[in-house]
Amino acid sequence: MPLITVTSPHSTSKADTGRVMRHVIYATLPALAVMTWAFGLGNLLNVVWCIFLAVALEALCLKMRAKPISFFLKDYSAAVTGLLLGLSISPFAPWWLSLIGMIFAIPIAKHLYGGLGSNPFNPAMIGYALLLVSFPVEMTRWAGMHITATPEQTWLMFSGQTEVIDQITGATPLDTFKIAALKGIENNHFWLDSIQLKSWMAINIAFLMGGIYLLYRKIITWHIPVSVLATLTVFSSLFFYWDNSHYASPLLHLLSGATMMGAFFIATDPVSAATSLKGRLIYGAGIGALLYIIRTWGGYPDAIAFAVLFMNLSAPMIDHLVQPRTFGHDIQPVKWRKEQK
Repeated sequence: MPLITVTSPHSTSKADTGRVMRHVIYATLPALAVMTWAFGLGNLLNVVWCIFLAVALEALCLKMRAKPISFFLKDYSAAVTGLLLGLSISPFAPWWLSLIGMIFAIPIAKHLYGGLGSNPFNPAMIGYALLLVSFPVEMTRWAGMHITATPEQTWLMFSGQTEVIDQITGATPLDTFKIAALKGIENNHFWLDSIQLKSWMAINIAFLMGGIYLLYRKIITWHIPVSVLATLTVFSSLFFYWDNSHYASPLLHLLSGATMMGAFFIATDPVSAATSLKGRLIYGAGIGALLYIIRTWGGYPDAIAFAVLFMNLSAPMIDHLVQPRTFGHDIQPVKWRKEQK
């Protein structure tokens, strides 16, 4: 009687998509709390609004595709997409901006490709990149260097009073440094003690804590986030120690912008990221390198969305080139072995 072997996996796990997504939501709560403390209620309103839009659009797409709505909504993938986009956009972004971003994230970037598990790109980053390219002014309205938004000012996202919004917003630390460097201003670290920079550092530390929680819960592996942060650190250290007057320090790159959020919550998307162990390291290194290159010489002060989307496109090729040896087979090609005989 022949021995029939069934392909892996041979073991089961209690982990399912809904459980994984719930832990991702839990891990973002510290950062959301810090952002609300630093910039007012705008980010919290954005998150609630984006999650509502994401779930509504998900249900509409499932109905149009004749799929069971309640079954697929329980995986919380749409809620996570709305959460990530809501955390990424400005606290003063108008309500219609989130609507446009979610339309591109859920129906186009997700369901147009077949739904969860078939999308080649991170849906939240597709929506964010589209908004950043199409509406750069609305996407870059963050609280100014020494200003924290009051509760009344956070409702401006529904009022359309752009003049009032412009009076209380300003450039982010990365943008401020980049503008100063392009103007040739030396020793442009005079703003490093600003309230806004400390707020961004606190936000990144909160995302780092959430990432550690995901690692502890084994929701993600260490390969991608460590590779992203290590590559970013190496690039920024080399240029900073070569010319610290015109290149930002590694600390600024690591603890400002969307670095920690991108490394732990966006780059680790299990659908659009590389899957092999070596592939994850290469994938993360590519994101870290592109992040530094675009931040330093590109047209945008932060570039996590573009770096992730470009590496999403490269992930299938990376996995193909670093395929592990099949268990039970010699690493040498069969044709080469025949020639040796």
